Amino acid sequence: MPVKFKGVAAEQGSQAVGLARASRAVALAGVTSRLTGLARTLVVAAVLGAGAVGDAYNGANNLPNMVYELLLGGVLASAVVPVLTRARRRGRKNSREFTQRVMIATLLALAVITVATVVCAPWIVRVFVADSGERHLATWLAYLLLPQIFFYGVSVVAGAVLNVRDSFAAAAWAPVLNNVIVLATCAVFLALPGPVTLTPTSMTFAQILTLGVGTTAGIAGQAVWVVAALRHHGFEWSWRARPVPYTWRPVRAGLPILGWLVVYAAISQIGVAVTMRVAFDHGGVSISGYAELLFQVPYGILAASVLTVLMPRISRAAAAGDDAAVLADLSRGARYLSAALIPVAMAMTLLAPGMTALLFTGRVDPAAAHLIGLAVACSSFGLAPFALVMLQMRVFYAHNDTRTPTLINVVMVAVKVATLVIAAATLPTHAVIVMLSVAGSLAYTVGALTGHLLLRRRHGLLGFAAVAASAHRVLWATAIAGACALTAIVATHATIAAPTLDRSTALLAGAATGTVVFLLAAKLIGIPEIRTARTLLRR
Repeated sequence: MPVKFKGVAAEQGSQAVGLARASRAVALAGVTSRLTGLARTLVVAAVLGAGAVGDAYNGANNLPNMVYELLLGGVLASAVVPVLTRARRRGRKNSREFTQRVMIATLLALAVITVATVVCAPWIVRVFVADSGERHLATWLAYLLLPQIFFYGVSVVAGAVLNVRDSFAAAAWAPVLNNVIVLATCAVFLALPGPVTLTPTSMTFAQILTLGVGTTAGIAGQAVWVVAALRHHGFEWSWRARPVPYTWRPVRAGLPILGWLVVYAAISQIGVAVTMRVAFDHGGVSISGYAELLFQVPYGILAASVLTVLMPRISRAAAAGDDAAVLADLSRGARYLSAALIPVAMAMTLLAPGMTALLFTGRVDPAAAHLIGLAVACSSFGLAPFALVMLQMRVFYAHNDTRTPTLINVVMVAVKVATLVIAAATLPTHAVIVMLSVAGSLAYTVGALTGHLLLRRRHGLLGFAAVAASAHRVLWATAIAGACALTAIVATHATIAAPTLDRSTALLAGAATGTVVFLLAAKLIGIPEIRTARTLLRR
């Protein structure tokens, strides 16, 4: 017997429109962010390539993310919104004081961790990079890039405060500033005197300094933007707030959930460490990094906007003990994510090889461009499961349950590590590079299935009959559109002989045909989530 949500039937349409409208504002920022991010990726690829220099830079630039997620990322991204939401329910004054103490505790922890990590930079790099020349360059870059940890944390906690106040779009625009600063850094890098051929040993100190300082300045600018947005939305800092002993209160409030979050982050970094080591050993750091960035584009535009808006709603409902509202938002979010990401995954499967050949040829060598496209195409099946498992974990975190997401993560990391170990032992180098992306998608798929089973175990029937029905209709529309798009691509390849014109025309023909056919099929089949989105876009 399906779960009946009290009061949901009468309000479902207005709530869906409200979710879509709020998500549209975030999505607009997401589109701009991802487009400027794509431009940044292409420019960095053109400047550094996908060889040893590009691997050293991309690998070193991943280290701040890795250390940040290991030590604080899970706490800030997953626990702060529910904790601040509960404080806000106790009144505005208490919420303001508690929020400020959370921020002070975060800044103190970030400062200590950042300094300690920068000091340990040579030993961190040594774990991942075997080649001595590449390791030397990566170490210098790590010294300059690891300070990003502090600014990442500031951005996340300030963004969480904005989200609790139902302000979503302001923080979503911050990455645009980051991308613009990095693009300007690349322009300065090109203007510097240096060797004709870049290698880890031939780069000048000025070139290394420009890359490192400029990239970190991008993250710092992003943090400044979010803090400025927080002040613009009425948050007033009281200098009377003292870090000791009052900061212990928010730390104490977070202690019950802190332990499992640290375990979660540590397990994640096992997967990251194995991935980076396999990538460095097979010369695939830049290729897999660029593939991951392209994989994240539709997630950042379509899924992140929905999840950003849903997190405070789910947290408020959980704090009020309204499980029916929590499950209603879970179902609503799953329907929107399925409707948005299933057709995009099909499009990526068909169009990614041609798109990356068009975008990256001339910036990296043709073989690398082909591998980037192949990695995106082969891993695109994980797009919808990735978004779904992120939604599921937000439901657990809203109930202050950090143990269950950690168990889900154990399963995902085990799948990813096992896949990569088997691939590295049995497959040739080019196939291993592709499997770096595929392993992640396999892990997301298993994680989404595990999360669904655990949610059912806790809440009983989740009311996912509507999700299954919506996904079934979307799959039919996607299959029809995919077949028509593939036909258009094949016909274009058979008609046009010139390689560049062939790729660009096939890409446009496939994208246009697939989009038009999908929208027509969605209208005929009847997909309400698509209809709601189209209505909002006309406004």
